[in-house]
Amino acid sequence: MNIFLIGYRCTGKTTVGRSLAKRLERFFFDTDLELVKEQGVNISDIVNQRGWAAFREIEKQVIQRACERDNQVVATGGGAVLDEDNVKRMKDSGVLVWLRAEINTIEKRIIEDNTTRDFRPSLTSKGSVEEIQETLLVRNPYYERAMDFWVDTDSMDIQAVCDTIIQKL
Repeated sequence: MNIFLIGYRCTGKTTVGRSLAKRLERFFFDTDLELVKEQGVNISDIVNQRGWAAFREIEKQVIQRACERDNQVVATGGGAVLDEDNVKRMKDSGVLVWLRAEINTIEKRIIEDNTTRDFRPSLTSKGSVEEIQETLLVRNPYYERAMDFWVDTDSMDIQAVCDTIIQKL
């Protein structure tokens, strides 16, 4: 059984995923990092050069490969749940944990993350708070439908989030 971490950018999927995988003695797989490694360019370049549809198709292939393996912790891209095939594959091969955070927490983490500009391209042409609000309004129902359970990451450190996930599993 795989453990898939889903949620908006900067909710802790990669950081928690690495720690959780280590604690559970599982392989860690980050779909965004794998995609960048395979393509040889960052996500912003893929989106700018080929568009969101091309990025989502590459992401779908990476998720499919992740689902063919077992006993790993997988950090997914924030929009992975927008594709029904991705959700079905992930559910067939594991448990989906929605890592949630408040808009202010997400904004603070995005500002503090030096890789955000290259690794996480803007999803709208709006300011950061407006973009987060708008995108969460669209995506939250997808996360809610896809998840097996959720964990709020606002006020917990990484170990506490991992403890909560392990307890709920």
